[in-house]
Amino acid sequence: MSTLVLGGTRSGKSAHAEGLLPADHAVYVATARPVDPTADPEWAERIEVHRRRRPAGWETVEDVDGSRTAEVVRCRPAPVIVDDLATWVTGLLDDAGWARDAASVAAARTALVTAVRDRSGPLVLVSAEVGLGVMPSTSAGRRFRDELGLLNAELAAVCDDVVLLVAGLPVPLKVASGPVSTIPCQGTE
Repeated sequence: MSTLVLGGTRSGKSAHAEGLLPADHAVYVATARPVDPTADPEWAERIEVHRRRRPAGWETVEDVDGSRTAEVVRCRPAPVIVDDLATWVTGLLDDAGWARDAASVAAARTALVTAVRDRSGPLVLVSAEVGLGVMPSTSAGRRFRDELGLLNAELAAVCDDVVLLVAGLPVPLKVASGPVSTIPCQGTE
C-alpha cells in the first residue's frame, strides 16, 4: 500500500504521514540536507523538530545527496516514509545547477517513480503541493514548481492513495479503488 501525502507549508502533512505508519518499526528517509546550525539556525531547528518527533523504533536514513531515496523505497521491506520530496527535488536541482531539463533530475525522478510503482510493502511519501500558488517570478522558482509538480503527478498515478492536507485536515483525492467520487446534488437547478 502506497500513500502520497500532499499539502502546503505547515498544513500538517508530515505529522499526518507519520501517523500512517506503525510506531514500533519503520524506515524514515530524511531528504533535508544538513546545514551548519550557526549559518541557518531556523532550518537546523526545523530538522531537529522532525528528528525529535520520530518514534524511537524508527530507523532514519539521511539521504544527503538524493541518491538513496529510490534505493530504500525499492529494497527495504519495512514500512518506509520519505519526508519530503520538495527538499529532495531542491537538492537534485542544486546538484544540477538548476539547469532546465537536467538529465540527472529526470533520471532520479524516473528511478523513484519506478521504485514506488514496483514496491509491495507499506510506503508513505510526503510532498508539497505546488499547483495552488502564484506563478513564481524567478526562473529557479518556475523550475522547482515544474519539477515537483511533474514528480507529484507521476507519483499520484502509481500510488494507491493520495491525500491533500488543508489546514490540518486530510482530503482524500484517490483511494485504493480509484479516484474519490463525488455524489451530484439531487434536486438542484
